[in-house]
Amino acid sequence: MATFRKFIDIGANLTDAMYTGVYNGSMKHESDIQEVLKRSWDAGLCKIILTGGNVQESKKALELAQNEDRLYCTVGCHPTRCGEFEENGESPAGYLEQLKNLISVGKNKVVALGECGLDYDRLKFCSKDVQKRYFELQLTMCETVNLPLFLHCRNAADDLYEILVKYPKLRGVVHSFDGSVVEAKRFIDLGLFIGLNGCSLKTKDNLRTVETLPSDRIILETDCPWCEIKPSHAGYCFISEENRSIPSVKKEKWTPNNMVKGRNEPNNIRQVLDIVAGVRNEDTSILCEKIYQNTLSLFFPNEK
Repeated sequence: MATFRKFIDIGANLTDAMYTGVYNGSMKHESDIQEVLKRSWDAGLCKIILTGGNVQESKKALELAQNEDRLYCTVGCHPTRCGEFEENGESPAGYLEQLKNLISVGKNKVVALGECGLDYDRLKFCSKDVQKRYFELQLTMCETVNLPLFLHCRNAADDLYEILVKYPKLRGVVHSFDGSVVEAKRFIDLGLFIGLNGCSLKTKDNLRTVETLPSDRIILETDCPWCEIKPSHAGYCFISEENRSIPSVKKEKWTPNNMVKGRNEPNNIRQVLDIVAGVRNEDTSILCEKIYQNTLSLFFPNEK
């Protein structure tokens, strides 16, 4: 009999058009968000946090969360979209106010501020100066909204650290972490958690970082529909045979009962756990429960 394990996916982009059957603007199949959620609950997901990357996406995430007891969401502006603070038809303060209003309206469903942070891999979308300016503007909300941060960091660990160290009372997680051992330790020393998904498990260097993390600082996610774990990833060999063989089909041959190849889902969080436990040589069930409690402590402290 399979062991039942409890999961919380802290980063699921279920507002993405792929879950309505649309890929690159082309309809390939009918919306299957309910089938995706059913697979998630069947796999042991107890809660899923939907990611908001700007005002409109945050609205969609909140609307989806309000229709299902086990769904929650973040509200914030992704670093690559921070230009919207200046291009939204009103002042940056007005854009910030829209984010604040969403948090207020979704009081029992919004569990984090984000996705916010810095992304220096994709500067064609937004310059460093604009990213830093509006990341700090979002941080001004933290004390009043009393929410943890859902942080994005790509090739920007030093600048992210230098900003965060100015706000010692902040709580949060650096999601989809793919940095070094040293970078992880600096964030952990600030009291932050480290979020791991398929993008955290690609290389041998990634795995060395995962191996060194304190177990009380690890949180799991999928970042679906992105960050799928592929056979070429260094961590793939640690996935159990059961969790490698989840059926999937090409989007053109979609059926309700199958996952879509190349489109990640919350249900694949089991693969992330397998790799993290395998790399660390820890009992999978014990580590899973520890991570579940870590996640509750950050996002759902009243349930601890």
